Amino acid sequence: MKTTRLIQKTIFLFVLTGMLFSCKNKEEKKDAAQQEKEETAEAKKYSTWMAESEIKRNPEGWTLDFNEKPKWEYTHGLIMTSMEKLYKESGDEKYLDYIKKFGDFMVEDDGSIKTYKKSDYNIDRVQGGRFLIGLYKETDTEKYKKAVEMLRDQMREHPRTEEGGFWHKKVYPHQMWLDGLYMGSPFLARYGKNFDEPELFDDVANQISLVNKYHYSKESGLFHHAWDESKEQRWSNPETGLSSNYWGRSIGWFSMALVDVLDFIPQDHPERENIIKVVQKLANGILKYQDETGAWYQVVDQGEREGNYLEASATSMFSYFLLKGAEKGYLSENHKKAGIKAYEGILEEFIRENEDGTISLTKVNGVAGLGGDPYRDGSYEYYINEIVRADDPKGVGPFILASIYYEDLNK
Repeated sequence: MKTTRLIQKTIFLFVLTGMLFSCKNKEEKKDAAQQEKEETAEAKKYSTWMAESEIKRNPEGWTLDFNEKPKWEYTHGLIMTSMEKLYKESGDEKYLDYIKKFGDFMVEDDGSIKTYKKSDYNIDRVQGGRFLIGLYKETDTEKYKKAVEMLRDQMREHPRTEEGGFWHKKVYPHQMWLDGLYMGSPFLARYGKNFDEPELFDDVANQISLVNKYHYSKESGLFHHAWDESKEQRWSNPETGLSSNYWGRSIGWFSMALVDVLDFIPQDHPERENIIKVVQKLANGILKYQDETGAWYQVVDQGEREGNYLEASATSMFSYFLLKGAEKGYLSENHKKAGIKAYEGILEEFIRENEDGTISLTKVNGVAGLGGDPYRDGSYEYYINEIVRADDPKGVGPFILASIYYEDLNK
């Protein structure tokens, strides 16, 4: 009997030991897997991780921005601009190959661009000329130069306000939108530097001066989304012509335009210092509204209001603006810290790791505008009720650019 009990006890201890060993082994494997995942994320730069994710999602560049058929859009140009910067930083030709593949598909041998119509006089359409200049310089392919010249030619005839400000589109007469500064000015400044047309620096400086004159509010420290010179639009204030709200991404577009045109405007240009002053004014304004997470809200100055939300594209743009501005010496150490906080906030609030090894940028406002049909009134309710989605290029491109400057801090 004692022998039987001893055998049973031995068997029980053996099974228990095996179970404990198995559980410990599983825990160790789980811990090792988690550690490996964390080490992979740490070792892999988010700039390249996001770029490779975007290439995997859109191996044909024309499908960017959820397109089902080819279209020449500023969103494609934005992604190609971020890929160009990444190519220059990393030297990895897969990014150049991606740009070239898109350029070869969209630009015909005679320099014409699929779906582009000069007669629309839509300033959004010239943004892609910026990366085409780089592609022409890199490959010496003549069709890219022809396409660039066609886009430059649009801006020679593009309709303007009485003081020379570019209308946003022919169908939006007398209106300057902050978005348009990013769409037109860096292209024109880069063209002026690369093709010896210094008069363009004066024109670009004037666009910035006009926005500073009409769009800025001393009370808030922010820039209004749009200004209607005619004061006829329902969204415009009948006295000032201004739209009523501060949309995050519109200010983000303007912020990126400012630091990007300074890459091309000569050091001795008489308006360069004034542009830098606008950079500083804008940076001081947005810092007042940065959330404790590091991010900014869709409607920047109304973070506590019901329905508002932290938005990824504006936050990515502001992070890029602040980090680049500080790196170039336009902004202070305090601005740099805010840019770092913003970037780390993006990683915490908006980056999602996917099962296929890619990453996504979430909570991007898909679109916002003014006027049109159906009519967009620029109200608070309008801005917060537009679509929100992941992997929108208007957030992905600026995130890649912000990542490059954040990663440069550790070099």
